[in-house]
Amino acid sequence: MARQETPQDALGRLIEALRVLPGVGPKSAQRMAFYLLQHDRNGAALLAQSLGEAVETVGHCACCNTFSETPICITCSDDRRDPSLLCIVETPADQVMVEQTLSFKGNYFVLMGRISPLDGMGPNEIHFDRLLNRIEAPTAGIAVREVVLATNFTSEGEATAHYIGEVLKSKGIKVTRIARGIPVGGELEYVDAGTLARALMDRRSVS
Repeated sequence: MARQETPQDALGRLIEALRVLPGVGPKSAQRMAFYLLQHDRNGAALLAQSLGEAVETVGHCACCNTFSETPICITCSDDRRDPSLLCIVETPADQVMVEQTLSFKGNYFVLMGRISPLDGMGPNEIHFDRLLNRIEAPTAGIAVREVVLATNFTSEGEATAHYIGEVLKSKGIKVTRIARGIPVGGELEYVDAGTLARALMDRRSVS
């Protein structure tokens, strides 16, 4: 005879499920679960429904690999963008940040990760083959003339940018890297030495 489920079983599973979120440990997951059940059961039901719908309907864009509910995402479908300019980012969140600058009018490729051998992440895991296919297959007959590497300035992000850059340069493709240095509005007195050193190395002529 099957054992009947008790309320504690369901609560325990909810707490464990919440622990899959980044930065959420046992205590935080427990607090979230207790809050939802005690104060906002409607919100909990909406959260469960929305998660279920997202898991079922959200896939990846066939062109840029970002999250999309359609085979081709809205950005890739926009014929006002420049298909000869391709920006490579690590995550969809990074893509959103670049878009918010309103200064980039090309297309994207989202790696969904970065090269990190210690975490088992190599070129295959960041969809490098798809990236090469995207670059080598002209969009609307227009070839990619420049690839902008916008991976993060972490050791993994730098390794990813170096790997991709070396491969693409060997194929004769122009590769650029986003700049780094003093933030807009920043004062030298409060900038860390590493950032200031990089700003000095990446200095440019004054026009």
